[in-house]
Amino acid sequence: MRHKLGTGKDMDGVSTSPQRSLIAPDNPEPLWVQAAELIERQVREGVLPAGRRLPAERDLCTQLGISRVTLRRALQHLVERGVMRSSHGRGWYVAARSDREWPNSLESFTETARRKGLVPTSRVLRAEVKHASLDEADEFGVAAGADVFLLERVRMLDGVPIAVDSSRVVANLVPGLASVDFSRASLLDELVAAGAEPVVAESTIEARGCAPEHAEPLQLEPGDPVLTMSQTMTDATDRVVLVSTITYRGDRYRLRTSFVRGS
Repeated sequence: MRHKLGTGKDMDGVSTSPQRSLIAPDNPEPLWVQAAELIERQVREGVLPAGRRLPAERDLCTQLGISRVTLRRALQHLVERGVMRSSHGRGWYVAARSDREWPNSLESFTETARRKGLVPTSRVLRAEVKHASLDEADEFGVAAGADVFLLERVRMLDGVPIAVDSSRVVANLVPGLASVDFSRASLLDELVAAGAEPVVAESTIEARGCAPEHAEPLQLEPGDPVLTMSQTMTDATDRVVLVSTITYRGDRYRLRTSFVRGS
């Protein structure tokens, strides 16, 4: 059996199949998550091209077998991820690629790249275990001199340098990091596999001039504009699991966020 979500006369839209993407009530994932993943996959695969308007909410709810509240939660999630956009009174549209900015949700560089249909790769500059300084010991809540894994990479999308990422993890949190090939592997995936998934990131972003040591990897001149993000990530127990400083080319990075006026 094959379901098709239509838009108007030509009935083009999101197609699902029971083998891959049919929303299942007995699936442990919430229905809104399943709906969001289904739609996003169709966008990524080109079934839903940029600018396409989705079917009416009533039709989507009927064909997906979910409530309007569930559907709207899924669609709003996709808006926050830059996959969809809403037009008041007109419906929901697939965002143009230029609208798909870096998310304000917590996801890895690799996850973001794949969501955008791009190929993430890295050039490893440093991958080594060192002793924690006094400042690092304070950051991680460990003893000074404890082993810390330092990973510094040039992050690239489709071979184009985007950022220099310098990340630190307490070495005993994820044993064996020094032997992982981080030219393609995701550090966040390694943390998740070790039971130390980051769930919150406290971030600070500053505009700066490019430091001399970052100029060559980013194909910039010293002093060219960059955006530097400093992040401290904690897991569900409020334990610091990752500290990073990421220097982005100023012409290749945008962060979209939302502000809500309080009552």
